[in-house]
Amino acid sequence: MAQSTKTIVVVGGGITGLSTMHYLTRELQHKNIRLVLVEKEAQLGGKMATHEENGFIMELGADSIVARHKSVMPLIEELGLEDRVVYNGTGVSYIYTQNELHAIPLESMYGIPMNKEALQQSTLISEAGKRAALNDLTLPNEQFTKDSSIGEFLEYFFGEELVKKQIAPVLSGIYSGDLYSLTLASTIPYLIDYKNQYGSILKGYAANKDKFISLSHNKFLSFKNGLRELFERFEELLTTVEFLKNTAVTKLETVNEKTIVHFDHHEAIEADHVVLATPHRMAQEALGDERLTPAFDAFKTSSIITVYLGYEVGNDVLPAEGTGFIVANSDAVNCDACTWTSAKWPNTSKDGKLLLRVFYKKTNPKFAELIKLTEEELAQLAMKDVATSLNIEEQPLTIKVSKWTQQMPVYNLEHAAAVKNLEQQMQSYYPTITLAGCSYYGVGIGLCIANGKEIATRIAAQLTTV
Repeated sequence: MAQSTKTIVVVGGGITGLSTMHYLTRELQHKNIRLVLVEKEAQLGGKMATHEENGFIMELGADSIVARHKSVMPLIEELGLEDRVVYNGTGVSYIYTQNELHAIPLESMYGIPMNKEALQQSTLISEAGKRAALNDLTLPNEQFTKDSSIGEFLEYFFGEELVKKQIAPVLSGIYSGDLYSLTLASTIPYLIDYKNQYGSILKGYAANKDKFISLSHNKFLSFKNGLRELFERFEELLTTVEFLKNTAVTKLETVNEKTIVHFDHHEAIEADHVVLATPHRMAQEALGDERLTPAFDAFKTSSIITVYLGYEVGNDVLPAEGTGFIVANSDAVNCDACTWTSAKWPNTSKDGKLLLRVFYKKTNPKFAELIKLTEEELAQLAMKDVATSLNIEEQPLTIKVSKWTQQMPVYNLEHAAAVKNLEQQMQSYYPTITLAGCSYYGVGIGLCIANGKEIATRIAAQLTTV
């Protein structure tokens, strides 16, 4: 006798949820499976959202994908998007400090000098600070592991000045947190491998210089019309999937080893497996289980505000070959960073006009006041910061403000233990419900794709169908 249809519901139409569904369709093709993807918004993409206005392409969340992650190019090839890929322009990144722009030496990675020459080229670090950084060449590693704080690790071997003035502004911006609360494992785990294998971080980078020079080109990718192309192609190709957009999950109810998924604008669905590819607070709310409250509360989040400013002028008003700056120790501006988007991504400005993206992060001492500002007030603040730092006084053609409140995962020292604890409780209480996404398994898009593929493979192996 034929078995009844199995049903899998994936909640969340961001990169993790859609990657999960993509690989489920490949793993379970020709199987008697009903696949349903639920997204509370009208558009797919989650925190990856593309907005176009006045000839400018603006990414309201992540602006690109790390090209080198092993999960990325296979997915792009499977989706047939190779001819749509564009890569970032390379150039000089700056740190804005004491009301001046200081170039980060080109042979640096995340602000970390890759050799003695790059260290000596820095105009941010004093001669005493440079001598202190050379202790890395002789100090042995006798105490640090991948679970150690990356801030403490780097300061021990490079000294406080290099870390505070050059490395921390870059890394804290990437990982949305304090370096002294982030582990090596969750940020740059190979640093400790270099230290242990070569006796020096600098020597480790020198030994692997060719790899990093090749990575400096085509390091990030997007698509000709922005990241939305990825989600448009997902929806185009996932023809066997039922999409429920503009639909929110209100409750998950377990009945006889099945999960009843309740919605605000759709009849309930009885599922054999549910994947919650949502921020952890949304998963917590859908489960509604007080036993899990302490486990979910262990996860930390951050916030960010971004303001796009599109100008009539061209990129030539910027410092030559620059791609943006990070702010450190400056009272002259309120922002934390500014990406020169049209210089870094020429495809984002169809007429060659200047497009800037200004960032305000939760680590900013003024953030509690900034988050209360209206969009108009934030726009005025961003314009003032651009005028101060880049001497651009023109009125923008286009302004787009985005607030992401408590939606950016922070991978602190306790994160790995928090994930393990929650996984154990979910397996005990809800063995057919899987948590997925950047709240738990990595903030990078490549890691989210890999997470989706791993989940799809695991669920497919568990199902027995005709």
